[in-house]
Amino acid sequence: MTAPGTPIAVITGASSGIGAATARQLAAAGYRVVLTARRKDRIEDLAAEINEAGHQAAAYALDVTDRAAVDEFATAFQSLAVLVNNAGGALGADPVATGDPADWRQMYEVNVIGTLNVTQALLPALTASGDGTVVVLSSTAGHSTYEGGAGYVAAKNGARVIAETLRLEIVGTPVRVIEIAPGMVKTDEFATTRFRGDTDKAAKVYAGVAEPLTADDVADTITWACTRPPHVNIDLLVVRPRAQASNTKVHREL
Repeated sequence: MTAPGTPIAVITGASSGIGAATARQLAAAGYRVVLTARRKDRIEDLAAEINEAGHQAAAYALDVTDRAAVDEFATAFQSLAVLVNNAGGALGADPVATGDPADWRQMYEVNVIGTLNVTQALLPALTASGDGTVVVLSSTAGHSTYEGGAGYVAAKNGARVIAETLRLEIVGTPVRVIEIAPGMVKTDEFATTRFRGDTDKAAKVYAGVAEPLTADDVADTITWACTRPPHVNIDLLVVRPRAQASNTKVHREL
């Protein structure tokens, strides 16, 4: 799974949305990208697309919440340039009073424990590279709460804290820790998954917003941050569409 002379980037949750867009952009930037996700067919198709475009990609089916599987995956790497912790997602938009604990638990397992699993397992290879980068995809939800979002907010706060604390703990090593916190991003699956396939509810999230962010917009910020000179660390990059001033203040043309 390694290619001498070519920096390797691992992207979790690469089967769609921001993860897939990041894989394409990092590959175009000269990285050999390793795509991980549970949906094997999706990442295999994406790897084939990237390879056919003249870049380098490999696919590896992985559930980031399965620690044994993550540890086995990590044995393939002696050296690693970039880890993009993108696997995550939201479930439901219920208030605290009626939120489903199972939804909260699942969001925490993927967004927080999944990020912890992969980061712990690959940190030795990132350090061995002499110039490693850990990216944590959090969210503006991890920085400011909103009604109906407590479960997701709590999970993304957890991901944010991993990035902040890891940066403190490994200062002095050749690994930098970057947090990218997107605001409103319109992808094919995020809102639809959150509302369990209810496309009408999903559409209302973006109703009247002329230009929400795209997966490519966020992937561009990730790629930019990863390709800064090694001594430059982008601690936190918050990116929102112009129409969104905060999690609760959005200009809509209805």
